[in-house]
Amino acid sequence: MFKVRHPLQDKSYPPQFWLLFWGMLISTTGQSMIWPFMMIYVTEKLQMPLMAVTSLVTINALFGLIFSFIAGPITDRIGRKWVMVISLLVNGLMYIALNQANSYLAFAVFYSITGAFNPLYRVGADAMMADLVPAEKRPDAYSVMRISHNIGIALGPGVGGFLAAHSYTLAFAMGATGMIIYGLLVAFMARETLPKGEGKGESLLASLAGYKHALRDRNYMPFLVAFMFNQMCAAILWLLLGVHAKTNYGLTERLYGFIPMTNALMVVLFQLSVTQVTKRFKALPTLAVGALFYAVGVGSVAYAQNFWGFWVSMVVMTLGELIMTPTATTLVANLAPADMRGRYMSLYGLTWGVASGIGPVMGGFLNDNLGPFYIWYGAGVIGLVSSLSFVLLILREKRELAAIKA
Repeated sequence: MFKVRHPLQDKSYPPQFWLLFWGMLISTTGQSMIWPFMMIYVTEKLQMPLMAVTSLVTINALFGLIFSFIAGPITDRIGRKWVMVISLLVNGLMYIALNQANSYLAFAVFYSITGAFNPLYRVGADAMMADLVPAEKRPDAYSVMRISHNIGIALGPGVGGFLAAHSYTLAFAMGATGMIIYGLLVAFMARETLPKGEGKGESLLASLAGYKHALRDRNYMPFLVAFMFNQMCAAILWLLLGVHAKTNYGLTERLYGFIPMTNALMVVLFQLSVTQVTKRFKALPTLAVGALFYAVGVGSVAYAQNFWGFWVSMVVMTLGELIMTPTATTLVANLAPADMRGRYMSLYGLTWGVASGIGPVMGGFLNDNLGPFYIWYGAGVIGLVSSLSFVLLILREKRELAAIKA
């Protein structure tokens, strides 16, 4: 058994790291009172086929895709702090707006805005973390930050499921409040961490041209493709499981909330211990194993018929998440040159945008044309493609090492 220091007892991280830790906890607690139930809410509000409803996620992802390219250069040019603040405040306001939407067009507009501003926070926060924490401590640091995120998810869905069963308005208000509070904390208490002299004299066009370095990185781009398949698998589960469970098996929001809560509790309780093990191994084999857990966990939803079946599927997938997420984020932070961290993190975050744009609408198509079980068969296959892709990268790496030695 590995002896792991509790994160709150580790004084080696700078004070701003803990500001991000507690701010994320507040924000995520509020957000997770509504986002696990968002597709249920929209489906019931619009009364449209699942493929039409999931197309809103595609719209959101499309705008996220476009603005992810802009977020990286902006973060590397003007800094991390205000990019994060603007993103948090705008998205808090959009939670209030989404609660007032009554038509597909209104939802599409608000989903577009959230898609555009979401990447700003994600890229800014990941780059700020890389600025604050030295390379050798990043696996633990990203694990600690995931604990904050998942304490929020552990607290939010149980309360949110209860609120949503009675009043979605209150649930949306709580989500907005959490993001706005975090935005104000960063605005008034955080310092800028952009390395001095980096990006200040660079035009936005030149900053966008800086993506060429990342796009030509023959270690980075194949990793992104393999990771994107994994994200597609995850997006299908997170965005469609609630609708699937309620529509086909009558699982209420109040009961379903305990499933994402389980995911979060596992991260809170086990992430540091798992990271102590995974950081001893090379990144690519670790990612291949983690992706396999995703494939099995998400694919097994096809055979679940009640709360406990869905719960077991979530547990298996979460094992993959514990293995993969800090490993992947650390790999990106270590591959990125200091003056291009925003751009590398931007492309990394973009994998979720692409995945959530393709995966759920594909799941909606399979549901509407073949049946609900085919959502999960398809997702399981995508997860296997991710795992096999990492295996191919391992084999390539071995061939290159053998060629160097020869």
